[in-house]
Amino acid sequence: MTMLSRVAERLYWMARYLERAEDTARLTHAYTHMVLDIPKGSEPGWDTLVRIQDAEYVYGDRYRVFNEQNVLKFIVADLDNAGGIYHAIRAARENVRTTRDVLPGEAWEYVNELYLYAQEYAEKSIGRRNRYRFLEQIIGRCQSVSGMLMTTLPRDHAYRFVRLGYLIERADMTTRIIDVGAAALLGEDRHHSTVDPLIWASLLKSLSAMGAYRREFGPQVEASSMVDFVLRDANLPRSVKYCLNGMREELLPLKNNKSALKLLDRSRRKLSRFDPGVSSREELHLFIDVFQAGLIDISAEIGSTWFLK
Repeated sequence: MTMLSRVAERLYWMARYLERAEDTARLTHAYTHMVLDIPKGSEPGWDTLVRIQDAEYVYGDRYRVFNEQNVLKFIVADLDNAGGIYHAIRAARENVRTTRDVLPGEAWEYVNELYLYAQEYAEKSIGRRNRYRFLEQIIGRCQSVSGMLMTTLPRDHAYRFVRLGYLIERADMTTRIIDVGAAALLGEDRHHSTVDPLIWASLLKSLSAMGAYRREFGPQVEASSMVDFVLRDANLPRSVKYCLNGMREELLPLKNNKSALKLLDRSRRKLSRFDPGVSSREELHLFIDVFQAGLIDISAEIGSTWFLK
């Protein structure tokens, strides 16, 4: 099958934006619960959500303080935040609109309904009263779109670029969440160690991995096992290793894939050699910085090989 490079690019970014909206909604939902559950004085700040997106500079141009209202407006409804929920959904819709001829007929309908819902309720859902329902709706509707695409798309190049987009965005978000959990949430100068398991549990929930973790390790969440689980468990769909393996599956059938595969295999080797059980939080932070740079290189290589034609 041949495909125009601009179509492949739009499918790839459609998937990335849909995954970004869903992952950000999951994270915001879990984080809000965590802040309310942790004893007063021990809870992390709302600025953590902005740092996960690496968006402090953009946030600082628009808001003066990191309080709940400002951060939630930035994360949920601000169109100038490329990592925000509403921005991601609007961008996904635009990419679907221009690629309707290679997607299932329901794709436009589902994504347009998702966009209209976000357009109507994003601004109204910043406060706690409506926030949980809005986030749950976003998660459910994004899952409906991804489930429809994954179960109806023929296994051709369109499917491969869609899946590549989903997987690389998911791997990026997973590493961001772990990085902030290690480097910021658990700093001894800010939190008592007794709340650490609650924080790690919240991060697991943001990845929808709590049930899977408990089946594997039991009810008590420990930092090293949790980090190893979401980084290197090959059977967990939201783990980094699972995402990298899936990306390799989709790159193999594509022509001119040598450079992209080389970068991907380099990241896979780095991941297999890293052991969270014997690494400090600082070492974990440094590893993730290098690893995320590798993901950026992979995405750039995908773009230069198949999109810039």
